[in-house]
Amino acid sequence: MADLKALIFDVDGTLANTEEAHRQAFNYSFKQAGLDWEWDVELYTKLLKVTGGKERIRHYVEEFLKQEIEQDKVVALHLAKNERYQSVVLDKQLPLRPGIKRIIEQARAQNMTIAIATTTSPGNVNNLVKACFGEDALDWFAIIAEGEMVPIKKPKPDVYEYVLEHLNISANECIALEDSYNGVKAATCINIPTLITLNNYTAEDDFTGAMIVLDSLGDEQEPCNILASEVDTKIDGMVDLDTLIEMHKAYTK
Repeated sequence: MADLKALIFDVDGTLANTEEAHRQAFNYSFKQAGLDWEWDVELYTKLLKVTGGKERIRHYVEEFLKQEIEQDKVVALHLAKNERYQSVVLDKQLPLRPGIKRIIEQARAQNMTIAIATTTSPGNVNNLVKACFGEDALDWFAIIAEGEMVPIKKPKPDVYEYVLEHLNISANECIALEDSYNGVKAATCINIPTLITLNNYTAEDDFTGAMIVLDSLGDEQEPCNILASEVDTKIDGMVDLDTLIEMHKAYTK
């Protein structure tokens, strides 16, 4: 049995339901560039299997349009997309998902380490954290690791290995909070206990290996539901830090 020492959060779809804002920002950047590309919800759900915005653009062009695209154009489109997305974030149009604020506040109150492991761009992460928690909130996290820091993005485990090394903890001393197949694969392939809170874009993902799958962390207005679990646990509508500690204890014993 290992003690729970850290919570490691994914960002997009986990801290906040950001994917629809990302989709609309991609479409905005395409229109601004004079392109007739349009990523509807069905197509974007497929494209989310590819982690990283630049990688997603290239994959779309090569696999769906059967064309080639210069890297400079990919970078320019992605930059325009991020600028549009960040304007939405800074306007505080993306509220946190149920329970996220509660868990982070409880972890800070009990001096538990919190960290971020994501594939999104640094500016997107930083602005979302500041918009949702306040200007000083970046300092709350022991490390904010994003995709550009590691050779290969999720579903490879590089970003999680980077965080574990930085925190000097083992895989069974933390919980990863994720929302997608790529996330659960990245964490569980190095044996990190993983809690999934799925969303509309990931509801059909394969979450094999997850410690538990929920529809959210829950709050008084929107109680959570257990969709699958590898631990014998009872949740009365809301997950709190004590719930996570007991869940981790049961899973790692």
